[in-house]
Amino acid sequence: MKQIFAGVLCILPALPVLAESAPQSDNDNTTLTPQVVNGRGQLIGEASSASEGYVSQQEIALRPLLRTGEVLEMVPGMVVTQHSGTGKANQYFLRGFNLDHGTDFATFVDGMPVNMRTHGHGQGYTDLNFVIPETLGSISYQKGSYYADVGDFSGAGSASLNTASHLDHGLLQLTAGQDNYYRALAMDSVEAAGGEWLYAVERNTYDGPWRDIDEDLDKTSLLLKHSRQLAGGDWSVTFMGYDNSWNSADQIPERAVKSGLIDELGSLDDSVGGESSRYSLSTSWRRDGVQVSAYAIRYDMNLWSNFTYYLDDTSNGDQFEQVDERWIYGGQASYVWHSEAGGLAMTNRVGADVRYDDIGEVGLYHTRDRDRLGTIRSDEVGELSTGLFAENTLYWTDRLRTVLGVRYDYYDFDVDTRTDTNVNGVDLTPNSGTESDDNIALKGSLIYALNSEWETYVSAGQGLHSNDARGTTIQVDPGDGSAVDQVDPLVDSMGYEIGLRGFWNERLNTSLALWQLDLDSELLFVGDAGNTEASRASRRQGAELTAYYRITDQLTLDLEYAWTDAEFKDYSADGDDIPGAIENVAQAGLSAQLGNGWYGSVRVRYFGERPLIEDGSVKSDPTTVVNVKAAYETQKWVFSADVLNLLDSDDHDIDYYYESQLASESSPAEDVHYHVMEPRTLRFSAGYKF
Repeated sequence: MKQIFAGVLCILPALPVLAESAPQSDNDNTTLTPQVVNGRGQLIGEASSASEGYVSQQEIALRPLLRTGEVLEMVPGMVVTQHSGTGKANQYFLRGFNLDHGTDFATFVDGMPVNMRTHGHGQGYTDLNFVIPETLGSISYQKGSYYADVGDFSGAGSASLNTASHLDHGLLQLTAGQDNYYRALAMDSVEAAGGEWLYAVERNTYDGPWRDIDEDLDKTSLLLKHSRQLAGGDWSVTFMGYDNSWNSADQIPERAVKSGLIDELGSLDDSVGGESSRYSLSTSWRRDGVQVSAYAIRYDMNLWSNFTYYLDDTSNGDQFEQVDERWIYGGQASYVWHSEAGGLAMTNRVGADVRYDDIGEVGLYHTRDRDRLGTIRSDEVGELSTGLFAENTLYWTDRLRTVLGVRYDYYDFDVDTRTDTNVNGVDLTPNSGTESDDNIALKGSLIYALNSEWETYVSAGQGLHSNDARGTTIQVDPGDGSAVDQVDPLVDSMGYEIGLRGFWNERLNTSLALWQLDLDSELLFVGDAGNTEASRASRRQGAELTAYYRITDQLTLDLEYAWTDAEFKDYSADGDDIPGAIENVAQAGLSAQLGNGWYGSVRVRYFGERPLIEDGSVKSDPTTVVNVKAAYETQKWVFSADVLNLLDSDDHDIDYYYESQLASESSPAEDVHYHVMEPRTLRFSAGYKF
């Protein structure tokens, strides 16, 4: 084993430079072969803030990934972790947010929203496991709330993942790794019937490193995309399919490990896990500034969890099942045109979007060994949203331009309980009802170019996230029938940013942003309990630095650092720390290319300590992980080795602090509950190009 690590590390000084090109649309070509570039896209003269950017497929291909969702770590300052099984949505952290599974960060794939509103497990639930990373042509991201085309979940920012329409060659690839990790991938694009057809099929199984649970991951993903010229424009239609089942190793209490009851890879409930599927059909057409798209998505999830063990039910335990079954329909249209005002050039953009979630059931059940013991809550929900936006870019001089935007959003909620009386004997019919709300948001940026290589930005904008529809109509707590307050349907945010972007001597691409974000209230529906919980108004402020430096024609170094100060704004005896708010995040990577077929990268990610309760007296430890990728490619073959968690760190992926009770305990105890990082693992891939 030591010889393998030594061999990989010896290769690193001669590995390839990461490829970056101009921003890509869903019609861009892609290939698996990295190419020499000058760091990430410059965006001088194009960006409206210092904290937006894009990533090409070549960088995605070069990153060693433990999980699919880690593609979002391409967003500087973003941390992607997991506190459960491989099939569950990841935990995301950005700009002082513990985003849970996606609240306050909007994610799209080929224009389709990924965030799930009024979801069985959590508001904004963002499950990216259906994505096949090798099919992504580009990722574009926008941090902050300064962009008129994004509405819901836009406080911390957004990211758009775009699949490619063409591959330079086909690929048949097999991957094998420790703990029975196996993955097969077949992908290609061909010209037929007057257009381009791209297909990709992925099969993945995995047992995991856990002591008491065989994860038994069984995942299938597929993509079929057709692109062609139609009515003088570019048209595409895409089908995606995904089906997954898994067992989970959830977070565990620290006291259970210290007492020797289990070790860090052990579990207290070996029957938790989940099943999920997603099928979608989408289409888009663009021509001369006009872009129109539409989509239909079928989504299902059954998720079994047990975080408190025997706290509420000392006989049967606290395991619960969360259910989500829905159709999502929607689309968007936009138009861009160029004109003049008073002799000044300007660009105008207007657009509209609509989304309807037809939720057949969003439910919460008390279970034991995945058998239902009773219904806590089960609802049928219809949620409609529409949005309109307009944006103007005015070029005052060759160096000075402004971007001004306005956005209007309207939401309509309709909740109908499917269970009149639940397992606790509570009459749930008062929780049915309707609600609606709307919001107007103003956004703007002032951009001044110091010269052709340096640009400065001042940005401000209002954002929002919607709350769970059930929280807007709730009247009684499903646990005990007590009266509860309804939450506001929409929660406003206000963000500010000043920044600098530069490109120096064709070697250094860098940006610096100083930002602040205020939230009126961090109001959330607690899916694990079936009721609502309101927190206080908050303020986050921070600084972000990114730098991509081409050391030589063979070596590229990238560095990303984010610092955040996050606090509740009003006084409370409990304290003003926001639980889970991360202060320091740093990532660094070295990428290299020999030119004779060898390439790869080494990356390190630092995830700083964070408070777990409001007075800051309990904090998580920091986490550091190192991942390595080395590959060799010929005209027909590509071989690669990924070493994930190279240093075999036993740091934590996630930490929480709450009350739970073990089967052997007579009373509950507050404790840190954590999910350890997966131990060092090796994965080897062999691919045939055709």
